[in-house]
Amino acid sequence: MTAARPVPDRWTGAVTDQIVVGDRVLVDASFYAARARLGLLARDGMLLWASEAAYGEVITGLVKLAGPAAGLTRLAGVRPDDLAETDDCAHIALRWEAIAADGKLFTALDADLMLAPAGDQASALALAGAYRSQPGQVGAALDRAMVRECAAAAIRSFLARVACTLVHPAGTAGAYKS
Repeated sequence: MTAARPVPDRWTGAVTDQIVVGDRVLVDASFYAARARLGLLARDGMLLWASEAAYGEVITGLVKLAGPAAGLTRLAGVRPDDLAETDDCAHIALRWEAIAADGKLFTALDADLMLAPAGDQASALALAGAYRSQPGQVGAALDRAMVRECAAAAIRSFLARVACTLVHPAGTAGAYKS
């Protein structure tokens, strides 16, 4: 058995290039109906569509706040894991990969998309993860608070699109197919 050690005053393992993001929305659909729809939508490209729109909003916001150099990145791909589900939770790990100004691929978002019951006819849809701005001089020049604000807006936008599609799947059919 080892003796307990005191916790240092300052944690030295902090990751400085990531911004913690998260949000949640209530969905006007029962958990079981929303969970079934989420599984279908995750397989047919809806998460890619919602991610592309949300990432575009991050870049647009950064360009407005920081200038054109902040817009020299684009979303290259979205990698959702398979839906993992239990009786009271549904979960999809999600990664956004982007191309930086120098042409290198980087992970822009690692997150968990979660759905849980929130009443008889309601569900809670949440996303929690880590957002990274583009690496290099362009990313380093961006104000961290500004990036956090734009990333938070993008997450809200992403969740709103997913929630809308869960509630009204017929109204979005084909909207995100190329």
